[in-house]
Amino acid sequence: MKIVTWNCNGAFRHKYEHIDALDADIYVIQECECPASSTADYREWAGPHVWAGNAASRGIGVFVKNGLSLTSLGWPDHGLQQFVPVRVDDRINLLAVWTKNDRVNRMGYIGQFWQYLQHHSQRWADRTIICGDFNSNAIWDKRGRPWNHSECVGALDNLGFRSCYHLATGEGQGEETCPTLYLQRNLSKPYHVDYIFTREGPTTFAKASLQVGRAEDWLSFSDHMPLMAEVT
Repeated sequence: MKIVTWNCNGAFRHKYEHIDALDADIYVIQECECPASSTADYREWAGPHVWAGNAASRGIGVFVKNGLSLTSLGWPDHGLQQFVPVRVDDRINLLAVWTKNDRVNRMGYIGQFWQYLQHHSQRWADRTIICGDFNSNAIWDKRGRPWNHSECVGALDNLGFRSCYHLATGEGQGEETCPTLYLQRNLSKPYHVDYIFTREGPTTFAKASLQVGRAEDWLSFSDHMPLMAEVT
């Protein structure tokens, strides 16, 4: 299965045709609008999907193609944002991620994922993929904070999860040479904040399939580049 994760930066109804050209089986799209409240063309393209969001104009959606089936796993989110756990074709579990800020408890972005991981650490099936916009990188780690990026990657590692990008490139966390985000669409502000994690052994990742979209192809649509991988 070919998986694409992409933060579309809103107005996905005008952009889905561009990402569709990547011919993936699974699309995980952040900042997309709810198909039920959007255009007929977008609803038709969306097909089988699971979407969640605080407003119809901006949420996270999982869309499947090529005859795959999709069902929501219905895990409680405990007020954490934004996570969509689904079952794809009765073959794999997939957790779609779009972490957000939280000014109330000061555990925003990767802290939201850290908390979600603690709540659901016993739920991971052997064939599980975790992917999306984590809004996080090891370069922003703060010493002594148990829920920084490196701690989360370490917790995933203990569960058998590895980042496809880092497996394919051999680069370390915080040493990425291919950005997935150009902050404010500024080429002088490149960061790597989007990830696809697969569980080694039960899930096979084809290293040669890993691709990060190029700025010249995608920056006119979003500040994020799509991240792609093939998993069996």
